Amino acid sequence: MVAHVHKIFIAAAIIAGLVSACVSSVPQPAHDKQSVAAEFPQTHYVEAIEHGDAIFRVDPALTLVVMEVRRSGALARLGHDHVVASHDVQGYIAPDDGRSDLYVELERLVVDEPDLRAEAGLDTQPSAAFIAGTRQNMLEKVLEFERHPFALISVRAIDPDNGGSRLNVSVTLHGVARSMQVPVEIAKTADEIDVSGRLTLIQSEFGIAPFSILGGAIAVQDAVNVRFRIRARRVVSAPGESK
Repeated sequence: MVAHVHKIFIAAAIIAGLVSACVSSVPQPAHDKQSVAAEFPQTHYVEAIEHGDAIFRVDPALTLVVMEVRRSGALARLGHDHVVASHDVQGYIAPDDGRSDLYVELERLVVDEPDLRAEAGLDTQPSAAFIAGTRQNMLEKVLEFERHPFALISVRAIDPDNGGSRLNVSVTLHGVARSMQVPVEIAKTADEIDVSGRLTLIQSEFGIAPFSILGGAIAVQDAVNVRFRIRARRVVSAPGESK
């Protein structure tokens, strides 16, 4: 029963955000070419680049999204907290338009990397076999990644009342879109943009009920804390052309 309880704790990791190709205890699928979400407005950015607009492409190697999945209840000690990470965010930023579009391929999510667990203050490390089972349960039973393979994140405006420090963001996951305002820190040069911040996602708002048994003695917290750092470089030619 304890093993089953461990697996369902990952149900809180509903976002994406925040994905990944970096070193992990879990083997990752091979990708010869990055998949692109059908809903992603790739053509808009390609045309903007060709037009000479200032467009920045996310650098996945320098970008990180980390989600902390926490347990609750009187018997929470029987399970593990978890860390789900993305090292493979894709997308663009168009600062002159106050617009950005990003996407995450959910099959590339990474679970419980030791360094990220340590940064989150977790002092235990689940076994590789346990991590593999947790990840499979998350993808297949919670996120249903074969039906909904991507998380989409869009920014359509920057709140002018907050000096550009609060973004109006829409997150689409598991077929459900939710809007929110996200405070961020932005550093920009002519060639690079660096955006970092934190937010809290509520899994029930995406149609997922937090798991609970024994009258709530073992449960998953509804809230998922997310931290991110998105780094992007200016594109000087259309995708596929020599730079």
